[in-house]
Amino acid sequence: LADIGERGISRIANLGDLAGKGPDGDQVIDLCREICEVNVRGNWDEALAVIRDADWATPVQERLGPERLAWLGALPFAWDIVLGGSRVRLLHASPQGVFHRVQQAGDDAPKLAMFDTTEFTDPEFVPDVVGYGDIHTAYLRSFPGKLLFNAGSVGNPLDLTKATYAVLEAAGDSLSVNLVYVAYDIEAELARARASGMHGYAAYAWELTTG
Repeated sequence: LADIGERGISRIANLGDLAGKGPDGDQVIDLCREICEVNVRGNWDEALAVIRDADWATPVQERLGPERLAWLGALPFAWDIVLGGSRVRLLHASPQGVFHRVQQAGDDAPKLAMFDTTEFTDPEFVPDVVGYGDIHTAYLRSFPGKLLFNAGSVGNPLDLTKATYAVLEAAGDSLSVNLVYVAYDIEAELARARASGMHGYAAYAWELTTG
């Protein structure tokens, strides 16, 4: 957020998975509700809102409380916006659903399907640009007349061990998309996680320290 502020960015969109990993899901939700223009629903958000009596979910749900869980379950699937003459769709995983994962590697067909209209999207809005989260790996990929990007992850990056976000900047009829990598104190984050006694600490620590 300090880096965002230094760049003079005034509009923030969060592409989902606010809670589930890490020790501070309640604080993350409260902060994002305050500062983000939009929050879209991720797979962790949906799971926490609907799953009951799961060993991994119960401690997180108890910390979040019923009001935050209801808010997570009501988050929109996608956000459609026109920027710099481009029709931009921002969502968590893919138009096929919050649990339908599209990786950076592999065939182009799943990536091109990111521009599809489905039961979850507005049939009147056909995007030129699609940005998503879910895979925790930032990248840019262009196709004829289309641009696909992944914003990476702030709290759980799985490429470089830095918090990652995407900047969209419109000027007239032009649009730029840039990826930003921000170093942060991983050891301090892990110390806070250990002190909280969070569920799944070992896997969390391995991901944060190795990417």
